[in-house]
Amino acid sequence: MELTLENYDLIISEEAKEDIANYVDHIIYTYKTPQTGKKHYLGLRVVLGNILKNPRAYAVRNYSSLVQYGLNVRRANYKKMSIIFTINGNHRVLAASMITGL
Repeated sequence: MELTLENYDLIISEEAKEDIANYVDHIIYTYKTPQTGKKHYLGLRVVLGNILKNPRAYAVRNYSSLVQYGLNVRRANYKKMSIIFTINGNHRVLAASMITGL
């Protein structure tokens, strides 16, 4: 999936796509709430759109658990998901519970 606005491209990695699918599937199939799963998916897309519009609005995070994603890592949140990204680097959406040391 790739979105573009002005001079920014938001590239969502295959791993991030899997994270999103697992998150939404968990809501749909474990809690048997497909409407809630759809709402969370749409909400994540809104946050991704906000990142695309102004990625520099999100503060750089220096947590040791985020160094693996590169320098100047930024983080946005949606519900129990953390959206980890860098400008001109890799982007990944992770469940907040997967990140230690926050």
